[in-house]
Amino acid sequence: MPVDAFLFDKDGTLFDFAATWNGWAASLLETLAQGDQAAKEAMADAISFDLERGAFNPDSLVIAGSNDEVAAALAPYVKNRELSDLTAFLAESASEADIAPAVPLADFLDGLLDRGKVLGVMTNDAEVSARSQLQRAGVLDRFAFVAGCDSGHGAKPDPDPLLAFCKAAGVSPDRTAMVGDSRHDMEAGAAAGMQRIAVLTGMALRTELLPHADIVLPDIGHIRSWLDR
Repeated sequence: MPVDAFLFDKDGTLFDFAATWNGWAASLLETLAQGDQAAKEAMADAISFDLERGAFNPDSLVIAGSNDEVAAALAPYVKNRELSDLTAFLAESASEADIAPAVPLADFLDGLLDRGKVLGVMTNDAEVSARSQLQRAGVLDRFAFVAGCDSGHGAKPDPDPLLAFCKAAGVSPDRTAMVGDSRHDMEAGAAAGMQRIAVLTGMALRTELLPHADIVLPDIGHIRSWLDR
């Protein structure tokens, strides 16, 4: 089936997950703990972040979970912040994270646009964070649709936000490819009736993604050669 549109996950797909988020998480936990080592260790355990390595473990909630879910996991150990305030703080902090594009994004996305493809982003991060990061990467204007877990369409693995993209962009789900780095992405794509492209710039291994994807690629840059084939 031809592909008319690509809907991209953000973290681990457009941006390399470890290079973008490991340093951010270490700094975030330090800020939230306010010098309380026990609280920092408890928060790290809650989101499966290895303080010694300064890196997320492959089973971390943060990899595919929503901003709301991450805030709820951290909230019991954060002093002087209501859940709503913590949720907003995480979104604001994430919007300022040092981003590491998986490939040179402008050239890659322009190549797809030159082929007449419609592009969108659906992330379980907050929409404000997604827009900020895409703007700082210089590619926000390439996307016809940008949604987060708080945009009113739901969060992956629910197919509704994926179908919202199709409706907004005027494309058919079966001629749309969901591109992501997690099982949540692939499961959402399957539920929406989309083609599924998995990439290995997140935390999941090829063996984990292969049963749920139509194809597994090293990174999004290989999509062009995949289209040529």
